[in-house]
Amino acid sequence: MDKEIKKKLASNWFKLLQNVICDDIEKIENKKIKFKSKTWNRSKFKDEGGGEFRILKNGKVFEKVGVNFSEVYGKFSKEMLGKIPGANKSPDFWASGISVVMHMNNPYVPAIHFNTRFIYTTHGWFGGGMDVTPCIVDNKEKTLVHKELKKMCDRHNKKYYKKYKKWCDEYFYLPHRKETRGIGGIFFDYKKNSWEKDFKFISDLGVTFQTLFNLIIKSKYKKKWTVKEKELQYIKRGRYAEFNLLYDRGTKFGLQTGGNVEGILMSLPPIAKWN
Repeated sequence: MDKEIKKKLASNWFKLLQNVICDDIEKIENKKIKFKSKTWNRSKFKDEGGGEFRILKNGKVFEKVGVNFSEVYGKFSKEMLGKIPGANKSPDFWASGISVVMHMNNPYVPAIHFNTRFIYTTHGWFGGGMDVTPCIVDNKEKTLVHKELKKMCDRHNKKYYKKYKKWCDEYFYLPHRKETRGIGGIFFDYKKNSWEKDFKFISDLGVTFQTLFNLIIKSKYKKKWTVKEKELQYIKRGRYAEFNLLYDRGTKFGLQTGGNVEGILMSLPPIAKWN
C-alpha cells in the first residue's frame, strides 16, 4: 500500500475517533456543556499541518477533559535527528494522532488516558496505549480494565497483552517517587510488523477505550464522596503532573516539533496539590 494512502487512512481514523469520543462525553454531560474547540497550525509561514484540540471544563462529571487531534509534517531539528527512528537518513517527518486525558469531578472515578499515533520518517510505525489512574483503589475496576484489554489484545496476537502491559508498567513509573502512576493498562511503540494488522489493532484499541471509559464513568460518577477523598485526588493529580512534565515522551515530542503548547499541556489537571 502506498505510504500516502496509509497516512490518509490513519489520519482519517484519528479524526473520526475524536468526533465519536467527544460526542460520548457530551452525552454523559447530558449535552448541557459543550467542548470548546481550537484549531492551530504548526507554522505561521508555511504549510506544515496542525490540528484541533477540544477542551471541556467544569462539567458535572468531567472537571477537565481534552481530546486532541493532530497531523503535522516538516523537518526535524538537528537535535531530534538522532532520537527518532529513520530520521538519521532524512530529516523529513509526518505524524498524526489522537490524545485523550480525562480528569473527573468525583474522586471515585479515575483519571483516564488514551492515545494512538502514526509517525512516518523514512519508514512508518504506530504507537500509543491507554492507562487508568485512580486515587481510590478499586480492585474490581482494575480487573475489568485488564480483562477487556487482554481480550482486545488476544484478538490480534496472544503475546501482545503480556508484552504491552509490562511496557506500560515500566513506562508509567515515577523513578523519583519509586511508584507507578496508576493501575496500568497497555503501552506500545515502534509497531511496524504489518501496516494492515497494526492499523486494525490500534483501531480496536480506540473502540475498546471508548467502551471502557463509558463503563467506568457511568458506574461511578454518582457515588458520594468526601472532602478528604477530594484531597486524595488532588495529591494523586500532583503525581500525574510530575510524570507528564518530567518523563512523558508525547509531551517532549510535541514541544520539540513545534506542536501547540496549550494542546500538549491539556493533559495537566485543573487543580493539583503536593504534601
